[in-house]
Amino acid sequence: MKTFATLALASAALLAGCAAPGQPDTAAPQPVSVQTALPGLTAPTGEPGLPSLHEAHPKPGQAIQAAGPFDDRFEIEGLAFDGKDVKGTIRITSDVSDLLELQVLAGFYDADGTLLGTARFEHHLDESEGHQHAGPPSEVEEFSIAAPAAAGNAVSAAVGVPVLVNE
Repeated sequence: MKTFATLALASAALLAGCAAPGQPDTAAPQPVSVQTALPGLTAPTGEPGLPSLHEAHPKPGQAIQAAGPFDDRFEIEGLAFDGKDVKGTIRITSDVSDLLELQVLAGFYDADGTLLGTARFEHHLDESEGHQHAGPPSEVEEFSIAAPAAAGNAVSAAVGVPVLVNE
């Protein structure tokens, strides 16, 4: 019985500090300190890259897919390089939702498979049109990436996706 009384007294003391239901809390909010910089961590600069472009060595005439962080969320169809442009279609497979941001990074290579240069294709959702839910969401994006002037002797290409954001 003594244990029950002690427990009841402790519970009453805890509840005494709580405001009654429907009563506003009159205590002033306390400022919160938030750390916005982490020592030793620098903010990224520039565009995202794909280390796999440096490891790819496509054979002359080839257009191949380079590994990237989102490979399990899309498929590339119709990938081809004509000596000037690498083209293909990205089909989102992870879910059916609007494509918000997409970046396709292409590497261009000489006859020995040496990376000569890179270029990118970017898709940004046009938010001025608002969200259009009347029709099916866009899940396919065609891309074409021209070889940069520095890759004038390019005979092959590799593409990967460093940025993919969908709803």
